[in-house]
Amino acid sequence: MDAFILIGSFFVLMVIGVPIAYSLGLASLLAALWIGLPLDAVMIQISSGVAKFSLLAIPFFVLAGAIMAEGGMARRLVAFASVLVGFVRGGLSLVNILASTFFAGISGSAVADTASIGSVLIPEMERKGYPRDFATAVTVSGSVQAIVLPPSHNSVIYSLAAGGSVSIAALFMAGIVPGLLLGLTLSVLCLIKARQHNYPKGERVPLRQALRICGEAMWGVVTMVIILGGILSGVFTANESASIAVLWAFFVTMFIYRDYKWRDLPRLIHRTVKTVTIVMILISFAASFGYLMTLMQIPLKVTEFFATVSSNRAVILMLINIMLLVLGCLMDMSPLILICTPVLLPVVKSLGVDPIHFGMIMLLNLGIGLITPPVGTVLFVGSAIGGVKIGTLVRAMTPFFVAMFVVLMMVTYIPLLSLWLPRLLHL
Repeated sequence: MDAFILIGSFFVLMVIGVPIAYSLGLASLLAALWIGLPLDAVMIQISSGVAKFSLLAIPFFVLAGAIMAEGGMARRLVAFASVLVGFVRGGLSLVNILASTFFAGISGSAVADTASIGSVLIPEMERKGYPRDFATAVTVSGSVQAIVLPPSHNSVIYSLAAGGSVSIAALFMAGIVPGLLLGLTLSVLCLIKARQHNYPKGERVPLRQALRICGEAMWGVVTMVIILGGILSGVFTANESASIAVLWAFFVTMFIYRDYKWRDLPRLIHRTVKTVTIVMILISFAASFGYLMTLMQIPLKVTEFFATVSSNRAVILMLINIMLLVLGCLMDMSPLILICTPVLLPVVKSLGVDPIHFGMIMLLNLGIGLITPPVGTVLFVGSAIGGVKIGTLVRAMTPFFVAMFVVLMMVTYIPLLSLWLPRLLHL
Protein backbone atom coordinates (compact mmCIF):
# COMPACT_ATOMS: atom_id res chain seq x y z
CA MET A 1 0.00 0.00 0.00
CA ASP A 2 2.88 2.39 0.80
CA ALA A 3 4.36 1.93 -2.66
CA PHE A 4 0.93 2.39 -4.23
CA ILE A 5 0.52 5.77 -2.47
CA LEU A 6 3.93 6.96 -3.68
CA ILE A 7 3.81 5.73 -7.28
CA GLY A 8 0.04 6.03 -7.74
CA SER A 9 -0.09 9.65 -6.56
CA PHE A 10 2.82 10.47 -8.87
CA PHE A 11 1.01 9.12 -11.93
CA VAL A 12 -2.31 10.73 -10.93
CA LEU A 13 -0.64 14.12 -10.53
CA MET A 14 1.14 13.73 -13.85
CA VAL A 15 -2.07 12.71 -15.67
CA ILE A 16 -3.98 15.76 -14.41
CA GLY A 17 -1.28 18.02 -15.83
CA VAL A 18 1.07 18.75 -12.92
CA PRO A 19 4.66 19.11 -14.25
CA ILE A 20 6.75 15.98 -13.72
CA ALA A 21 9.18 17.63 -11.28
CA TYR A 22 6.38 18.87 -9.03
CA SER A 23 4.57 15.55 -9.34
CA LEU A 24 7.66 13.85 -7.92
CA GLY A 25 7.90 16.32 -5.04
CA LEU A 26 4.20 16.25 -4.13
CA ALA A 27 4.08 12.44 -4.35
CA SER A 28 7.05 12.29 -1.97
CA LEU A 29 5.27 14.56 0.53
CA LEU A 30 2.04 12.53 0.35
CA ALA A 31 3.93 9.26 0.84
CA ALA A 32 5.89 10.73 3.76
CA LEU A 33 2.66 11.82 5.45
CA TRP A 34 1.16 8.36 4.83
CA ILE A 35 4.03 6.47 6.51
CA GLY A 36 4.50 9.07 9.26
CA LEU A 37 7.91 10.27 8.11
CA PRO A 38 8.81 13.80 9.32
CA LEU A 39 8.62 16.26 6.42
CA ASP A 40 12.01 17.63 7.51
CA ALA A 41 13.56 14.39 6.26
CA VAL A 42 12.02 14.92 2.81
CA MET A 43 13.25 18.53 2.70
CA ILE A 44 16.76 17.42 3.61
CA GLN A 45 16.72 14.97 0.71
CA ILE A 46 15.46 17.66 -1.67
CA SER A 47 18.28 20.04 -0.74
CA SER A 48 20.98 17.35 -0.65
CA GLY A 49 19.86 16.12 -4.10
CA VAL A 50 21.42 19.15 -5.78
CA ALA A 51 24.23 19.73 -3.27
CA LYS A 52 26.66 17.68 -5.34
CA PHE A 53 29.78 19.10 -6.92
CA SER A 54 29.53 16.83 -9.97
CA LEU A 55 26.29 18.56 -11.00
CA LEU A 56 28.25 21.69 -11.95
CA ALA A 57 29.18 19.94 -15.20
CA ILE A 58 25.58 20.15 -16.44
CA PRO A 59 25.16 23.98 -16.63
CA PHE A 60 28.62 24.39 -18.16
CA PHE A 61 28.05 21.76 -20.85
CA VAL A 62 24.60 23.21 -21.61
CA LEU A 63 26.04 26.72 -21.94
CA ALA A 64 28.96 25.58 -24.14
CA GLY A 65 26.55 23.75 -26.43
CA ALA A 66 24.20 26.73 -26.62
CA ILE A 67 27.01 29.13 -27.52
CA MET A 68 28.32 26.84 -30.26
CA ALA A 69 24.82 26.06 -31.58
CA GLU A 70 23.87 29.70 -32.01
CA GLY A 71 27.30 31.00 -32.92
CA GLY A 72 27.67 29.42 -36.36
CA MET A 73 29.31 26.15 -35.38
CA ALA A 74 26.45 23.98 -36.74
CA ARG A 75 26.75 25.57 -40.19
CA ARG A 76 30.51 25.04 -40.27
CA LEU A 77 30.24 21.42 -39.12
CA VAL A 78 27.70 20.78 -41.88
CA ALA A 79 30.14 22.23 -44.42
CA PHE A 80 32.97 20.10 -42.98
CA ALA A 81 30.83 16.95 -43.20
CA SER A 82 29.99 17.85 -46.81
CA VAL A 83 33.67 17.85 -47.66
CA LEU A 84 34.06 14.36 -46.20
CA VAL A 85 30.97 12.50 -47.47
CA GLY A 86 28.79 14.88 -49.46
CA PHE A 87 29.89 13.67 -52.90
CA VAL A 88 28.34 10.16 -52.79
CA ARG A 89 24.76 9.26 -53.81
CA GLY A 90 22.51 10.34 -50.97
CA GLY A 91 25.46 12.34 -49.69
CA LEU A 92 23.41 15.04 -47.99
CA SER A 93 21.75 12.45 -45.75
CA LEU A 94 25.22 11.22 -44.76
CA VAL A 95 26.28 14.81 -44.19
CA ASN A 96 23.29 15.16 -41.86
CA ILE A 97 24.28 12.10 -39.80
CA LEU A 98 27.98 13.02 -39.68
CA ALA A 99 27.27 16.64 -38.76
CA SER A 100 25.08 15.35 -35.92
CA THR A 101 27.98 13.16 -34.78
CA PHE A 102 30.32 16.15 -34.68
CA PHE A 103 27.80 18.43 -33.02
CA ALA A 104 26.85 15.76 -30.46
CA GLY A 105 30.47 15.85 -29.29
CA ILE A 106 30.03 19.54 -28.51
CA SER A 107 26.44 20.04 -27.35
CA GLY A 108 25.57 16.77 -25.59
CA SER A 109 21.92 17.56 -26.34
CA ALA A 110 19.63 15.87 -28.87
CA VAL A 111 17.24 18.84 -28.90
CA ALA A 112 20.06 21.31 -29.67
CA ASP A 113 21.37 18.92 -32.32
CA THR A 114 17.99 18.65 -34.07
CA ALA A 115 17.34 22.39 -33.90
CA SER A 116 20.75 23.52 -35.17
CA ILE A 117 21.48 20.84 -37.77
CA GLY A 118 17.85 20.65 -38.92
CA SER A 119 17.50 24.37 -39.54
CA VAL A 120 20.51 24.20 -41.88
CA LEU A 121 20.08 20.85 -43.62
CA ILE A 122 16.35 20.11 -43.90
CA PRO A 123 15.68 23.00 -46.32
CA GLU A 124 18.90 22.22 -48.22
CA MET A 125 18.02 18.53 -48.59
CA GLU A 126 14.55 19.42 -49.85
CA ARG A 127 16.04 21.90 -52.34
CA LYS A 128 18.32 19.14 -53.67
CA GLY A 129 15.41 16.76 -54.26
CA TYR A 130 15.02 14.79 -51.00
CA PRO A 131 11.50 14.40 -49.56
CA ARG A 132 11.03 16.75 -46.62
CA ASP A 133 9.75 13.96 -44.36
CA PHE A 134 12.84 11.85 -45.09
CA ALA A 135 15.17 14.81 -44.43
CA THR A 136 13.44 15.47 -41.11
CA ALA A 137 13.53 11.77 -40.15
CA VAL A 138 17.29 11.64 -40.81
CA THR A 139 17.84 14.75 -38.68
CA VAL A 140 15.75 13.54 -35.77
CA SER A 141 17.24 10.02 -35.79
CA GLY A 142 20.82 11.26 -36.06
CA SER A 143 20.38 13.49 -33.03
CA VAL A 144 20.02 10.45 -30.74
CA GLN A 145 23.82 10.12 -30.97
CA ALA A 146 24.03 13.11 -28.59
CA ILE A 147 22.40 11.03 -25.86
CA VAL A 148 25.33 8.60 -25.60
CA LEU A 149 28.32 10.42 -27.12
CA PRO A 150 30.30 12.59 -24.68
CA PRO A 151 29.62 15.14 -23.24
CA SER A 152 26.11 13.76 -22.75
CA HIS A 153 24.29 15.60 -19.94
CA ASN A 154 22.29 12.46 -19.33
CA SER A 155 25.44 10.49 -18.51
CA VAL A 156 26.05 12.95 -15.66
CA ILE A 157 22.45 12.48 -14.47
CA TYR A 158 22.81 8.68 -14.63
CA SER A 159 26.01 8.86 -12.57
CA LEU A 160 24.12 10.92 -9.98
CA ALA A 161 21.14 8.54 -10.00
CA ALA A 162 23.53 5.62 -9.47
CA GLY A 163 24.64 7.25 -6.25
CA GLY A 164 27.91 8.53 -7.68
CA SER A 165 29.23 4.97 -7.89
CA VAL A 166 29.74 5.20 -11.66
CA SER A 167 32.47 7.50 -12.97
CA ILE A 168 31.34 10.25 -15.36
CA ALA A 169 34.61 9.85 -17.30
CA ALA A 170 33.94 6.11 -17.68
CA LEU A 171 30.41 6.80 -18.92
CA PHE A 172 31.72 9.35 -21.42
CA MET A 173 34.18 6.80 -22.82
CA ALA A 174 31.58 4.02 -22.76
CA GLY A 175 29.31 6.08 -25.00
CA ILE A 176 31.80 6.55 -27.84
CA VAL A 177 31.54 3.13 -29.50
CA PRO A 178 27.71 2.79 -29.17
CA GLY A 179 27.28 6.37 -30.42
CA LEU A 180 29.51 5.85 -33.45
CA LEU A 181 27.87 2.47 -34.11
CA LEU A 182 24.49 4.18 -34.13
CA GLY A 183 25.75 6.81 -36.58
CA LEU A 184 27.28 4.14 -38.83
CA THR A 185 24.07 2.06 -38.84
CA LEU A 186 21.95 5.09 -39.73
CA SER A 187 24.43 5.99 -42.49
CA VAL A 188 24.17 2.52 -44.03
CA LEU A 189 20.39 2.82 -43.96
CA CYS A 190 20.62 6.22 -45.70
CA LEU A 191 22.84 4.72 -48.42
CA ILE A 192 20.32 1.92 -48.98
CA LYS A 193 17.44 4.41 -49.19
CA ALA A 194 19.46 6.59 -51.58
CA ARG A 195 19.93 3.68 -53.99
CA GLN A 196 16.29 2.62 -53.71
CA HIS A 197 14.95 6.11 -54.47
CA ASN A 198 17.82 7.40 -56.61
CA TYR A 199 18.57 10.37 -54.38
CA PRO A 200 21.03 12.86 -55.90
CA LYS A 201 24.81 12.84 -55.63
CA GLY A 202 26.57 15.85 -54.21
CA GLU A 203 29.41 17.70 -55.83
CA ARG A 204 33.03 17.42 -54.77
CA VAL A 205 34.27 20.53 -53.01
CA PRO A 206 37.32 22.15 -54.71
CA LEU A 207 40.56 21.65 -52.77
CA ARG A 208 41.11 25.31 -51.91
CA GLN A 209 37.55 25.68 -50.60
CA ALA A 210 37.74 22.35 -48.76
CA LEU A 211 40.90 23.47 -46.91
CA ARG A 212 39.20 26.72 -45.88
CA ILE A 213 36.10 24.85 -44.64
CA CYS A 214 38.21 22.37 -42.67
CA GLY A 215 40.22 25.18 -41.12
CA GLU A 216 37.09 26.97 -39.92
CA ALA A 217 35.52 23.78 -38.57
CA MET A 218 38.66 22.78 -36.65
CA TRP A 219 38.07 25.55 -34.11
CA GLY A 220 34.90 23.75 -33.08
CA VAL A 221 36.42 20.28 -33.22
CA VAL A 222 39.00 21.47 -30.70
CA THR A 223 36.12 21.77 -28.21
CA MET A 224 35.72 17.99 -28.34
CA VAL A 225 39.48 17.59 -27.81
CA ILE A 226 39.30 19.88 -24.77
CA ILE A 227 36.42 17.94 -23.24
CA LEU A 228 37.73 14.42 -23.84
CA GLY A 229 41.46 15.07 -23.84
CA GLY A 230 41.33 17.04 -20.63
CA ILE A 231 39.39 14.34 -18.78
CA LEU A 232 41.41 11.41 -20.11
CA SER A 233 44.78 13.02 -19.50
CA GLY A 234 43.83 13.79 -15.93
CA VAL A 235 44.51 17.49 -16.46
CA PHE A 236 40.82 18.38 -15.90
CA THR A 237 37.96 16.88 -13.99
CA ALA A 238 34.61 16.67 -15.82
CA ASN A 239 33.53 19.94 -14.16
CA GLU A 240 36.75 21.74 -15.07
CA SER A 241 36.60 20.41 -18.61
CA ALA A 242 33.05 21.73 -19.00
CA SER A 243 33.96 25.20 -17.70
CA ILE A 244 37.01 25.45 -19.96
CA ALA A 245 34.83 24.31 -22.89
CA VAL A 246 32.55 27.29 -22.16
CA LEU A 247 35.49 29.69 -22.25
CA TRP A 248 36.75 28.17 -25.50
CA ALA A 249 33.28 28.20 -27.10
CA PHE A 250 32.88 31.86 -26.10
CA PHE A 251 36.30 32.77 -27.51
CA VAL A 252 35.73 30.98 -30.84
CA THR A 253 32.18 32.31 -31.28
CA MET A 254 32.80 35.94 -30.34
CA PHE A 255 36.39 36.48 -31.56
CA ILE A 256 37.03 33.91 -34.34
CA TYR A 257 33.68 33.39 -36.08
CA ARG A 258 32.11 36.68 -34.95
CA ASP A 259 28.68 35.64 -36.27
CA TYR A 260 26.98 36.21 -32.92
CA LYS A 261 26.13 39.68 -31.61
CA TRP A 262 27.15 40.74 -28.13
CA ARG A 263 23.68 42.12 -27.43
CA ASP A 264 22.21 38.61 -27.91
CA LEU A 265 24.37 37.03 -25.18
CA PRO A 266 22.11 37.95 -22.22
CA ARG A 267 19.15 36.23 -23.90
CA LEU A 268 21.24 33.10 -24.55
CA ILE A 269 22.41 32.98 -20.92
CA HIS A 270 18.83 33.53 -19.75
CA ARG A 271 17.60 30.56 -21.80
CA THR A 272 20.45 28.42 -20.46
CA VAL A 273 19.65 29.35 -16.86
CA LYS A 274 15.98 28.45 -17.41
CA THR A 275 16.96 25.05 -18.84
CA VAL A 276 19.38 24.30 -16.01
CA THR A 277 16.87 25.45 -13.38
CA ILE A 278 14.28 23.00 -14.68
CA VAL A 279 16.84 20.17 -14.58
CA MET A 280 17.97 21.03 -11.03
CA ILE A 281 14.40 21.22 -9.70
CA LEU A 282 13.76 17.82 -11.26
CA ILE A 283 16.90 16.33 -9.71
CA SER A 284 16.12 17.69 -6.25
CA PHE A 285 12.55 16.35 -6.18
CA ALA A 286 13.66 13.05 -7.72
CA ALA A 287 16.15 12.67 -4.84
CA SER A 288 13.29 12.77 -2.32
CA PHE A 289 11.25 10.37 -4.46
CA GLY A 290 14.17 7.94 -4.61
CA TYR A 291 14.66 8.22 -0.85
CA LEU A 292 11.03 7.21 -0.24
CA MET A 293 11.37 4.32 -2.70
CA THR A 294 14.39 3.06 -0.78
CA LEU A 295 12.57 3.32 2.55
CA MET A 296 9.69 1.31 1.08
CA GLN A 297 12.16 -1.27 -0.30
CA ILE A 298 10.78 -0.89 -3.81
CA PRO A 299 14.14 -1.68 -5.52
CA LEU A 300 14.39 -4.91 -3.49
CA LYS A 301 10.83 -5.90 -4.38
CA VAL A 302 11.44 -5.23 -8.08
CA THR A 303 14.60 -7.35 -7.95
CA GLU A 304 12.68 -10.19 -6.33
CA PHE A 305 9.93 -9.87 -8.96
CA PHE A 306 12.36 -10.18 -11.86
CA ALA A 307 14.01 -13.14 -10.14
CA THR A 308 10.65 -14.93 -10.06
CA VAL A 309 10.04 -14.21 -13.76
CA SER A 310 13.30 -15.72 -14.99
CA SER A 311 16.86 -16.44 -13.94
CA ASN A 312 18.11 -15.95 -17.50
CA ARG A 313 20.04 -12.69 -17.85
CA ALA A 314 19.21 -12.31 -21.55
CA VAL A 315 15.48 -12.65 -20.86
CA ILE A 316 15.49 -10.12 -18.02
CA LEU A 317 17.52 -7.62 -20.05
CA MET A 318 14.98 -7.94 -22.87
CA LEU A 319 12.11 -7.34 -20.41
CA ILE A 320 13.92 -4.27 -19.05
CA ASN A 321 14.47 -3.01 -22.60
CA ILE A 322 10.77 -3.38 -23.41
CA MET A 323 9.80 -1.63 -20.18
CA LEU A 324 12.19 1.28 -20.81
CA LEU A 325 11.04 1.66 -24.42
CA VAL A 326 7.40 1.85 -23.29
CA LEU A 327 8.18 4.28 -20.47
CA GLY A 328 10.29 6.38 -22.86
CA CYS A 329 7.19 6.88 -25.00
CA LEU A 330 5.26 8.23 -22.01
CA MET A 331 7.75 10.34 -20.04
CA ASP A 332 10.75 12.56 -20.64
CA MET A 333 14.26 11.20 -20.34
CA SER A 334 15.76 12.91 -17.28
CA PRO A 335 12.99 11.98 -14.80
CA LEU A 336 13.02 8.40 -16.06
CA ILE A 337 16.77 8.12 -15.46
CA LEU A 338 16.35 9.49 -11.94
CA ILE A 339 13.36 7.23 -11.15
CA CYS A 340 14.37 3.98 -12.87
CA THR A 341 18.10 3.83 -12.10
CA PRO A 342 17.75 3.24 -8.32
CA VAL A 343 15.09 0.61 -9.05
CA LEU A 344 16.72 -1.28 -11.92
CA LEU A 345 20.40 -1.01 -11.05
CA PRO A 346 20.16 -3.54 -8.18
CA VAL A 347 18.35 -5.92 -10.55
CA VAL A 348 21.05 -5.86 -13.22
CA LYS A 349 23.86 -5.92 -10.64
CA SER A 350 22.40 -9.13 -9.25
CA LEU A 351 22.71 -10.56 -12.78
CA GLY A 352 26.35 -9.52 -13.08
CA VAL A 353 25.72 -6.63 -15.50
CA ASP A 354 28.28 -3.84 -15.21
CA PRO A 355 26.65 -0.51 -14.15
CA ILE A 356 28.52 1.29 -16.95
CA HIS A 357 27.13 -1.16 -19.51
CA PHE A 358 23.64 -0.77 -18.06
CA GLY A 359 24.02 3.01 -18.29
CA MET A 360 24.47 2.74 -22.06
CA ILE A 361 21.46 0.39 -22.32
CA MET A 362 19.30 2.85 -20.40
CA LEU A 363 20.50 5.95 -22.28
CA LEU A 364 19.97 4.36 -25.68
CA ASN A 365 16.51 3.08 -24.73
CA LEU A 366 15.36 6.45 -23.42
CA GLY A 367 17.06 8.24 -26.33
CA ILE A 368 14.79 6.30 -28.67
CA GLY A 369 11.91 7.42 -26.45
CA LEU A 370 12.81 11.05 -27.19
CA ILE A 371 11.91 10.53 -30.86
CA THR A 372 8.82 8.36 -30.24
CA PRO A 373 5.23 9.63 -29.81
CA PRO A 374 3.29 10.67 -27.82
CA VAL A 375 5.81 12.52 -25.62
CA GLY A 376 8.94 12.53 -27.80
CA THR A 377 10.50 15.97 -27.21
CA VAL A 378 13.00 15.71 -30.05
CA LEU A 379 10.30 14.36 -32.39
CA PHE A 380 8.18 17.47 -31.84
CA VAL A 381 11.16 19.79 -32.29
CA GLY A 382 12.01 18.06 -35.58
CA SER A 383 8.39 18.23 -36.70
CA ALA A 384 8.27 21.97 -36.02
CA ILE A 385 11.58 22.74 -37.73
CA GLY A 386 10.87 20.49 -40.72
CA GLY A 387 7.26 21.61 -41.08
CA VAL A 388 6.14 17.96 -41.22
CA LYS A 389 3.07 16.54 -39.46
CA ILE A 390 3.81 14.12 -36.64
CA GLY A 391 2.00 11.20 -38.31
CA THR A 392 3.86 11.71 -41.58
CA LEU A 393 7.19 12.01 -39.76
CA VAL A 394 6.62 8.85 -37.70
CA ARG A 395 5.87 6.86 -40.88
CA ALA A 396 9.06 8.16 -42.49
CA MET A 397 11.03 7.18 -39.39
CA THR A 398 9.86 3.53 -39.30
CA PRO A 399 13.04 2.12 -40.91
CA PHE A 400 15.15 4.32 -38.62
CA PHE A 401 13.36 2.89 -35.58
CA VAL A 402 14.24 -0.61 -36.82
CA ALA A 403 17.90 0.36 -37.30
CA MET A 404 18.09 1.88 -33.81
CA PHE A 405 16.48 -1.19 -32.26
CA VAL A 406 19.16 -3.36 -33.92
CA VAL A 407 21.85 -1.14 -32.37
CA LEU A 408 20.09 -1.34 -29.00
CA MET A 409 20.16 -5.15 -29.13
CA MET A 410 23.85 -5.11 -30.02
CA VAL A 411 24.67 -2.76 -27.15
CA THR A 412 22.54 -4.86 -24.76
CA TYR A 413 24.01 -8.24 -25.60
CA ILE A 414 27.59 -7.29 -26.53
CA PRO A 415 28.91 -5.63 -23.34
CA LEU A 416 32.34 -4.97 -24.84
CA LEU A 417 30.83 -2.31 -27.10
CA SER A 418 30.33 -0.23 -23.96
CA LEU A 419 33.13 -1.52 -21.75
CA TRP A 420 36.07 -1.82 -24.14
CA LEU A 421 37.22 1.81 -24.00
CA PRO A 422 36.72 2.34 -20.23
CA ARG A 423 38.68 -0.85 -19.52
CA LEU A 424 41.39 0.06 -22.02
CA LEU A 425 41.82 3.43 -20.29
CA HIS A 426 41.47 1.88 -16.79
CA LEU A 427 38.48 4.08 -15.91
